[in-house]
Amino acid sequence: MNSKKVLGSVLLSMLACIWGGMFVVVKIIVDEIHPIQLVWLRYLIAIIFLMIFSLLRREKWHWNWSDLRLIFLIGLIGNTISIVAQETGTWLSSAQTGAVITSATPTFMLIFAWLILKEKMTSVKIISVIMATLGVIMIVGLHLSGNYILYGVLSLIVAALTWALMSVLVKKVNHYSSLQTTIISTMVAIVCLTPIIMLNPSALGNINFLNIKVILCLFYLGVISTAMAFVMWNQGLKLVNASSSGLFFLLQPIVGTLLGWLLLGESISISFIVGTILIIGSVWFSIKFTK
Repeated sequence: MNSKKVLGSVLLSMLACIWGGMFVVVKIIVDEIHPIQLVWLRYLIAIIFLMIFSLLRREKWHWNWSDLRLIFLIGLIGNTISIVAQETGTWLSSAQTGAVITSATPTFMLIFAWLILKEKMTSVKIISVIMATLGVIMIVGLHLSGNYILYGVLSLIVAALTWALMSVLVKKVNHYSSLQTTIISTMVAIVCLTPIIMLNPSALGNINFLNIKVILCLFYLGVISTAMAFVMWNQGLKLVNASSSGLFFLLQPIVGTLLGWLLLGESISISFIVGTILIIGSVWFSIKFTK
């Protein structure tokens, strides 16, 4: 395994853990801040830290119009549609359901990578996805109950589809760094969401920004799970092939279950242990045997 693939695997594993915790944070705060407002606020916070980081790194900016059109699509499809659908789906269902359904992303990435990037549909990739999917089912299953659960599930499926498409499109960006791609796509999302926010600007005034829970949740969502994690994701995608990189999404349910055990006193069953082995095994199998 070469050093680039190792670094990509480490980055993708770390951010999978970050995003696993994100579903819990969204579920905690989304009753107080509407999903669209929440996405808009996390991007405003994220863009400040991204720009500061860019200045500290003395990033050299240049403009390539073909890539800019592609990055606009990335911002619209991934940063806007996918994240709004994800947080809406989590709001209408549960953090666990959100983590499970969005874990279908690797399967969609496999298909999009085959259609768009012409990556071969090998037996290794197919076996890895099957192993990982079985692992997710073993860990948490999928329990559909509640008044709006169907709408939540549909929103989460849209989130998984659009994030998979965005992740494959990132592989086609050639002239911009991961940080530059993240900054531009985040700005696209802010521009797309601002008109919607302005339809009811008074709603922002109802948010208690001095509440410590609101502060901590927005910091986690804006700085850690957006600014930091998006750069890690875009960089990891450039180091690991698209179809294999999606498998790291399947670490999210593990993190969610562990957080439930640590913070909420939920028990860990034998199925969790078996599922964890399957998921980690699928990632190792894919990285080890994909040429």
